[in-house]
Amino acid sequence: MTAPASTQTVDLVARFPGFVTADERPGNSGFIVKKENLVEVATAIRDEFGFDLLSNVTGVDYIAENKMEVVYHAFRTTGGPGLVFKVQAERSDPVEIPSLYDVWTGADFQEREIWDLLGVRFTGHPDLRRILMWEGFEGHPLRKDYKEAFFEEDVKPFKSRWPEGNHSYAEFKNPYRDNIKLPEGFDPDNYAPQNEDALYFSLERSTMDQGERALNTEHVVVNMGPHHPSTHGVLRVAVTLDGETVIGLKPVMGYLHRNHDKIGERNTYLQIMPYTDRLDYFNSMANNFGYATTVEKLMKIPVAERAEYIRVIMAELSRIQNHLIFIGMLINDLGSMFTPSLYAFEERELILDIFEAVSGARMMCNYFRFGGVVRDIPEDVLQKIKDLVHDRLPAKTDEMERLLNENEILIARLTGIKVLDAEQAIRHSVTGPCLRAAGVPYDLRRADPYSVYDRFDFDVAVRYNGDMMDNYLIRFDEIRQSLRILEQALKQMPEGPINSQKPQYQVRVPAGEAYGRVESPKGELGFYVVSNGKPNPYRYHVRAPSFINLTALETMCIGTKIADFVALLAMLDIVMGEVDR
Repeated sequence: MTAPASTQTVDLVARFPGFVTADERPGNSGFIVKKENLVEVATAIRDEFGFDLLSNVTGVDYIAENKMEVVYHAFRTTGGPGLVFKVQAERSDPVEIPSLYDVWTGADFQEREIWDLLGVRFTGHPDLRRILMWEGFEGHPLRKDYKEAFFEEDVKPFKSRWPEGNHSYAEFKNPYRDNIKLPEGFDPDNYAPQNEDALYFSLERSTMDQGERALNTEHVVVNMGPHHPSTHGVLRVAVTLDGETVIGLKPVMGYLHRNHDKIGERNTYLQIMPYTDRLDYFNSMANNFGYATTVEKLMKIPVAERAEYIRVIMAELSRIQNHLIFIGMLINDLGSMFTPSLYAFEERELILDIFEAVSGARMMCNYFRFGGVVRDIPEDVLQKIKDLVHDRLPAKTDEMERLLNENEILIARLTGIKVLDAEQAIRHSVTGPCLRAAGVPYDLRRADPYSVYDRFDFDVAVRYNGDMMDNYLIRFDEIRQSLRILEQALKQMPEGPINSQKPQYQVRVPAGEAYGRVESPKGELGFYVVSNGKPNPYRYHVRAPSFINLTALETMCIGTKIADFVALLAMLDIVMGEVDR
């Protein structure tokens, strides 16, 4: 059985009569706030009602109703169900909605994403630039009337493929043999690339905000990435330095952007599952978990009992291998190349053997189905999991700690270097180990339990110094708690079917909305899905922890030495497939 769905606990209509109404659309929940009163209501939600964590912000283009909607999901870091509130604006350019940046700094990147992809202008946002598309991109690709290059139909399967079977390469229709849509009248001979004035203006303004201007010292702007081993992928960071001290910083992302949300809205519900594998490609099991949980909420279907335990086993094995790789690669980032990371990769390979045995793939597992999982665990593989959980992984975790934790160089590099304190982490919507290392014991497996996590005895790992050492050690703490959960799950797992539903190529999803979330190894991984009752989601959005945790990067780095930047970035444990989507 799944854990009960979250329910509203606050009546905003009674608190704000006249400018808040209940959302009474079938299958919807929460409140609709007049945009003129949005900041006032949001401030009360945070200060009066205690919803201090703005988890998710996204937009929905209701083109048939000529309106654009922005949806907010706020939660209390003390736990419990969340609060959904929405604001609507007429769909006529410019679409303007007040920014909540000053209420929750965590709205920063999420509002920029909505502006970039849906064209909603957030008035009062201090840095409203595109974030995933490049400056100069024409249009907003998540709008329902946006037609990408070689547009065929709104949803798959395209008739040209099935049933007609007239497949052709779209690129061959373009004189440049490229899968792009060029602006009308585009002339390559007169093309002038867009400059980056907006980025450097933002960086300069950020530097001024730090109060350094009065010193009148010479500053240097340095660009790291997008191709740099320390950035863990194609992340670029523009940094302003005063000597060796960071006084301004702006991440630049989107180099891997493939509009995952739009792909989701093109595909059927079941077709989306393998695409979720590509988000955080280290943790495809966790990605499957979050998406399956969300659609099951919409469908209101139970999950087979045995499958619930299998899901937990896969998710916790995934967390262990993720944290081991974090530890190994952190040591790489600090300059001790390869030996610790190879120790970590050895254990990861054994866990990937398990994933391969149950799903057929080591990384892109595509293992979950609505109502359960696609295959059972073979008996010999179950024995391998027990051997790992009871013997090998605890011993190897001890060994890693003995090898590393008293190394004087490691201690010197990590101890006392601040990452975030609790207030900063919450304000920036940071979740996952970084939030817990700042002293906030917020873990969705306890704060808002899903699946069968409420049946297990385990502790929420938490540390209180908020420095890099705590961010490093908390990964060991979480590995040990995952092992506790695994021991219990293996012991309690019942016999029985692995899916509550019959195998099917298409599922019926009633009209409505759902926000599902799981505690992925990197933080809160959420999916917001709107169904109109058709085979494809009307709106599909991923709340990616790697993306939102990056919101705090500038705050983390201001005042530190540039030599610590690489290690500070590593603390966020980002993966660019999830950042850029």
